Amino acid sequence: MKFAMLARNAELYSHQRIVAAARARGHEIDIVDTLKCYMNIASHRPEVRYKGRALEGYDAVIPRIGASITFYGLAVLRQFEMMGVYPLNESVAIGRSRDKLRCLQLLSRKGIGLPVTAFAHATSQPDDLIDMVGGTPLVIKLLEGTQGIGVVLAETRSSAKSMIEAFGGVEANILVQEFIKEAGGADIRALVIGGKVVAAMLRQGAPEEFRSNLHRGGKAQEVKITPEERSTAVRAAKTMGLNVCGVDMLRSNHGPVVMEVNSTPGLEGIELATGKDIAGMIIEFLEKSAAPNKTQTKGEG
Repeated sequence: MKFAMLARNAELYSHQRIVAAARARGHEIDIVDTLKCYMNIASHRPEVRYKGRALEGYDAVIPRIGASITFYGLAVLRQFEMMGVYPLNESVAIGRSRDKLRCLQLLSRKGIGLPVTAFAHATSQPDDLIDMVGGTPLVIKLLEGTQGIGVVLAETRSSAKSMIEAFGGVEANILVQEFIKEAGGADIRALVIGGKVVAAMLRQGAPEEFRSNLHRGGKAQEVKITPEERSTAVRAAKTMGLNVCGVDMLRSNHGPVVMEVNSTPGLEGIELATGKDIAGMIIEFLEKSAAPNKTQTKGEG
């Protein structure tokens, strides 16, 4: 088979692993810099062009689109979809997961466990917002943040009010969430491929750090998850319409709660923690699933 991977940095661990896994199984794979693609939108023959030539003959496209280029990246991916190329994750599904509010609203509608969450823009009622999530301590998140950036813990009501007002002063959209103290600064990343959890790791935040992101000094180890956690991760992936994703959950007193669904999960942390060949599993999924014009997501729901 022939694959195109949309990625800006060919040197990243995840990208090199996917390339190696594809070639080891006898496939051809090209890394295409997403931002250097340009498109002909013609209805009779849509094209993606790159370095002066049309990108043609691909069986599947593997989107590794960074959060900062989501808009353009999804436009390029949609163009591949219009050409009948099978996407590892569809543009509509990635768009859902990248919008944190929309993601939570869709998960909520399906009855999937979530932390108590409020959403606001430059609110003049910070006390009401704080009370909505059960008081302090609480977590405030910028809607556009990634890798733990734009996430702050407010331990007192006065500090929470100050932070909410500060974000309001810069016209920011914010999520205010209950703080799951019993999680102890740890979360679970469940890696879902084709509707199954294939690996799971426990990420423990650095000392004095409530965020567990590996980019912020967190440590990871393989973890055995409960049937409820497994079911929650699979349902979250299905709700988003994602074939491959990382579902981040906290262990709360009332069961697993989903914090985020990551449509472009990094492979380094989970492969090293579990010893599993996640890249190979992704290529195996494409071998079974990729066929011209074969997509799952219908409409923009």
